[in-house]
Amino acid sequence: MIKRAEVTLELETDTSIDYADCTDAQKEFITVLAAIHAVCYLTGGSAVGLNFSVGDQNVSVLGKAPPLDVLQAELERILRGIKGVYLGRA
Repeated sequence: MIKRAEVTLELETDTSIDYADCTDAQKEFITVLAAIHAVCYLTGGSAVGLNFSVGDQNVSVLGKAPPLDVLQAELERILRGIKGVYLGRA
């Protein structure tokens, strides 16, 4: 899960990252995203958007798991900091 999170961050920032030797912000992003992956994995379900199915039970993450929302918000906040503000011409 850590490697998947590292690859996601590399794609988002268009940089090469080594999760064993990276900045604190990059480590935090990788940790939070790996936690989200772990939650998905541990539910044993499938995901479509932010909705999960486990057996015959359907769970809407947005409605029933506020901690995942907190992780998602933290992930977005960290990514904005890593990417920085772009000032340029379009």
